[in-house]
Amino acid sequence: MAEPQIQKKVKKNPVDYMQDVVTDKAPKAIGPYVQGKILNPGAKLFYSSGVIPMIPETGELVSQDITEQSERVLQSIGGILQDAGSDYQYVLKSMIFLDDMDNFAKFNEVYSKYFGGESKPARSCVAVKTLPKNVKVEMEVIAIVPEDA
Repeated sequence: MAEPQIQKKVKKNPVDYMQDVVTDKAPKAIGPYVQGKILNPGAKLFYSSGVIPMIPETGELVSQDITEQSERVLQSIGGILQDAGSDYQYVLKSMIFLDDMDNFAKFNEVYSKYFGGESKPARSCVAVKTLPKNVKVEMEVIAIVPEDA
């Protein structure tokens, strides 16, 4: 008996699932984000919990350096997105929590490596009094899960 043929679907372009909102009635985006996103009908959504800079294999925190913590958080977000059937280009919204807004420029430098492409998410970034385990950064995302995932 012959093996069944499995056809792999190709993921659609993010613009098939979402549209950017850009208006001159509000301040222009000053970084790797857009003013807003519209989700097209029929798309599935993924909501992450907050992610802090812990090493998955050990549960230990990376160093106290904001750049290393930011890199670890974004790598973990990528792993979660992948297992959900999505990736960075399908992120609609990111929410970033910093322990100090003085860390914003360094965080944004790392963030830009992951979200510097054509499809940028809407974004919020706020400073909070404290974060779990006294880390410097925590992040959440809302993303589209392509229909072929």
